[in-house]
Amino acid sequence: MNLDNMEKLRIVFMGTPEFAVATLASLVKHKYDVVGVITAPDKPAGRGRKLQESAVKKYATANNLKVLQPTNLKSKDFLEELIALKASLQIVVAFRMLPQVVWQIPACGTFNLHSSLLPNYRGAAPINWAIINGETETGVSTFFIDDKIDTGEIIIQEKTSIAPDDTAGTLHDKLMELGADLVLKTVDLIKAGKVATVPQKETAELKEAFKIHKDTCKINWDLEIDTIYNHIRGLSPYPASWTMLMDGETEIFLKIYNASVEKETHDHKTGLLLIDKRTIKVAVEGGYIGLLEIQLPGKRKMKTHEVLNGLKLKEKAFVS
Repeated sequence: MNLDNMEKLRIVFMGTPEFAVATLASLVKHKYDVVGVITAPDKPAGRGRKLQESAVKKYATANNLKVLQPTNLKSKDFLEELIALKASLQIVVAFRMLPQVVWQIPACGTFNLHSSLLPNYRGAAPINWAIINGETETGVSTFFIDDKIDTGEIIIQEKTSIAPDDTAGTLHDKLMELGADLVLKTVDLIKAGKVATVPQKETAELKEAFKIHKDTCKINWDLEIDTIYNHIRGLSPYPASWTMLMDGETEIFLKIYNASVEKETHDHKTGLLLIDKRTIKVAVEGGYIGLLEIQLPGKRKMKTHEVLNGLKLKEKAFVS
């Protein structure tokens, strides 16, 4: 389908978190006709359990875009509202799995932006797992949605490097901007009728991006030093890796947000803490993991030297 001008391309955008806002803002900035925004219902959050709007809703409302917040994507009322928008294209960025009755509506299809080089890292946490697994390259992909998760035919992809000190947070921001640009390129191809999709290749070696759970975040100090370091930075700043600090008979739940690597041989027992007035190092296979930014229960995230001002640990404290 060839569309002669942007006015003929009516877009419904679907997304929820901050990652999706950059794409929506880019579409608005470039004067595309976003006729509706679908996002998650408001949810109670914080100690007061006040209803919180999604980042996408906040942006859409501030820019006078029509917002729909369905609880059931198959409900008759929502489908009637969606069809009434008369979208020719639907764009999905960090939303949720769509039923066929929704993604098949527009004439130009429904495409998704995914923050990996598909078919690798399909799933909920591609940014985290790329770093956890020690990848040096990742990227973003657009693909037309089908009836499975992240398996549709690829439209275009864009690669980027993962720096040795990248965290999930810094890579998130990098891919957020890269993804916004890729969506614009994808929309231009669709508008011009020049899309040539490529089916995803299925192999036994594909890497998955499973949802992150609390147990996923627990550090195994018996692993090799680079593996531990990648685990920490792949979960920073959210949801954050954790360990149990054993101080005599006291167990302390400790989150670790930032770390460093010192590679050298030593004869310390794995998990032993080496502490001075400003630093904490953990002895591991191949060297030491320096704890640079940590969080104790009930406290804010702090630099390690700040924590040590009020935390007095016994000799031979260790982590497990």
